[in-house]
Amino acid sequence: MKRWDDDLGFLLRYENVAWYEDGKVRILDRRIYPTKVEYVICEKHEQVAQAITDMVTQSGGPYTAAAVGMALAAYEAKEFSEKKFNTYMEKAAYTLSHARPTTVEKMAVITNRAMNVVKDQLLEGKSGLDIVDAILKDNIARLNEHYARYEKIGEHLYGLIPSNGTIMTQCYAETVIGMLLRIAKKQGNEIKFICPETRPYYQGARLTASLIHDMGFSATVISDNMAAYTMKEKSVDVFTSAADVICMDGHIVNKVGTFQIALAANYLEIPYFVTGIPNEHHPVVDTAVIEYRNPELVLESMGRKHVMSGVKGYYPSFDITPPKLYEGVVTDKGVYSGYDLKRYFG
Repeated sequence: MKRWDDDLGFLLRYENVAWYEDGKVRILDRRIYPTKVEYVICEKHEQVAQAITDMVTQSGGPYTAAAVGMALAAYEAKEFSEKKFNTYMEKAAYTLSHARPTTVEKMAVITNRAMNVVKDQLLEGKSGLDIVDAILKDNIARLNEHYARYEKIGEHLYGLIPSNGTIMTQCYAETVIGMLLRIAKKQGNEIKFICPETRPYYQGARLTASLIHDMGFSATVISDNMAAYTMKEKSVDVFTSAADVICMDGHIVNKVGTFQIALAANYLEIPYFVTGIPNEHHPVVDTAVIEYRNPELVLESMGRKHVMSGVKGYYPSFDITPPKLYEGVVTDKGVYSGYDLKRYFG
């Protein structure tokens, strides 16, 4: 089977996101990459869900982890009767899809797809390891479909960036950045990137900048409070980010900090383009759940506390950006106004 991760950076190779093999799932620990290249090993699907909750993997990683987590659940239940097996898999699907509150609907698409494979296999009289293999094969097909779709998004985004332009990112847009870089490399376009660090997990510094550098392009990291000044000083041409949720009313839910960079870009008249697919499960932004994480993480940096005892932390992991602050949503079908996202499904 053709794989769409050929010639992409280390972080985008399927095996380096989340992978199942011999009754175990391994997940690249993005909390410490690239300082260390280590994998969290999961022997139960509940451990996969916990790894997703604990931010072992971020951006598109949790979806791949959930898919191979379903394969692991099938392995755990390989000796069960058909009825017990199906019940066990449904519970696993719920556990994995609900590992993080903000992305439940999108995660459920992944686990529901795996459940459809399970049901088809059971109808064919298959069981045990045959079902495990079928889930894994379908996951490769899903990843190929995802990468192919985001290649189209990358193409549309590429058309919005001037030759040798400077791009500011936010957090880790993963596949779309990889596809954008692949296209730029083929075109000989030496685009440059400025990456806010994205505390407290530093996805921008550790993941986005690493991928860009790995694929041969210029990556400059700034602290999160430097974005506005840097945009003007370094003549940023485009600001872009992915989104954890693109609501049908045009509001964007993404890694906290996106809103303030969007405000700065708007003030400086720098276009901001969001990448991703509008989500019909979220007709209005009020349907999105903002996840609040452990406030202690704000009080430390890479495990080292830097405040006095008794000082409090506050950690909303996402914020909301209204459609008036961006130019458009870049999808696989083209660029759409945030005020007219229903047209995407028309």
